[in-house]
Amino acid sequence: MRSDLIMICFMMMVLFSCKQNKAGSQRGNMAKDYAVLTLAPRSVTVHNDFPATIEGQRVIEIRPMVSGYLEEILVNEGDHIKKGQLLFKINNPQYAEDVITAKARINSAVADVNSARIEIEKIRPLVEKEIVSKYRLQSAELTLQSKEAALEEARAALKNAETNLNYTFIRSPQDGIIGTIPYKNGALVGSNNPEALTTLSDISEVFAYFSWNEKQVLDILFDSTGVTVEEKLKNMPPATLILANSTEYKEKGRVEMASGLISTGTGSATFKAVFKNPSGILRSGSSATVRIPSVKNNSLIVPQSATYELQDKRFIFTVGNDNKVKAVSIISKPSDDGHYFLVSDGLKPGDRVVIDGISSLKDGETIVPKETDPESFYKNII
Repeated sequence: MRSDLIMICFMMMVLFSCKQNKAGSQRGNMAKDYAVLTLAPRSVTVHNDFPATIEGQRVIEIRPMVSGYLEEILVNEGDHIKKGQLLFKINNPQYAEDVITAKARINSAVADVNSARIEIEKIRPLVEKEIVSKYRLQSAELTLQSKEAALEEARAALKNAETNLNYTFIRSPQDGIIGTIPYKNGALVGSNNPEALTTLSDISEVFAYFSWNEKQVLDILFDSTGVTVEEKLKNMPPATLILANSTEYKEKGRVEMASGLISTGTGSATFKAVFKNPSGILRSGSSATVRIPSVKNNSLIVPQSATYELQDKRFIFTVGNDNKVKAVSIISKPSDDGHYFLVSDGLKPGDRVVIDGISSLKDGETIVPKETDPESFYKNII
């Protein structure tokens, strides 16, 4: 009797265990829900970033025209200065002495001219009375011409001496910013010095120089409207300048060609973006990044989070009509903000892709696709 009871209990336990295993198996084989997006061509603006070096509109080296000792430095490095402002004073007594000497020669020449004129006035009545020969008068007149020429020569010498003396006072040829000053008071300077006294930058407008390789030139220009390169550059969207601290400069710039040639050494061409600089925050020699927007039409866009990388290839899961997923290799370019990929190969319009939870998916697995509204989805990422 007891053995029969034990047997009945054992059979009930086996039956209960089989039912549990069957129910667990059924739950394991149930398809799971996944968010799915149906791809359609869209227009998207992407940005191309290029390292750039900033230069002022005009950068001038300030060099002395005459030699001498640097007597005074009247500006500081980084000063904003105006055209005509005195920058340096050079001490060379020779130029001041040359002015004094030239003035003395003028006085002497003036006296000689006056003396020659008096001589003519003395001789002319004697010639008229035929007391002396007319050749005497002609000789006196030639002497006057010679003295007047000497006077003009003395005046020219004075102008030259005064010019040299003015060269000892070095003034600014334009508005701008003073660069570094490698010399100190008392230094011997001249036009042959290897270093300039300083540099002067006009930074009211600055140039951000950057390079495009040959492929970039073709890609970017093909995306712009116009016939000639100049027209295409003119029709390009305004450029943005990203400063060294990663902040965006508030003024927009226009892209211009700086060099019409592609270097055989580097395979690139030099361009420049022109930015207004009313606040003077941009300085010559600083580094930045030129960001140029480009509109890509008829692009297939997928979120980066919906892809994965395997053996240097990027994959995404597509969903077939039988709701089975398939890992598809794609060729894509990442957006500059890191949110999505622009797919150039591997997908086509109308394909359905899984956009969430791909880490738990396996190739060939059956899912329950949950369609995502494309407009609301792309509104959040583009």
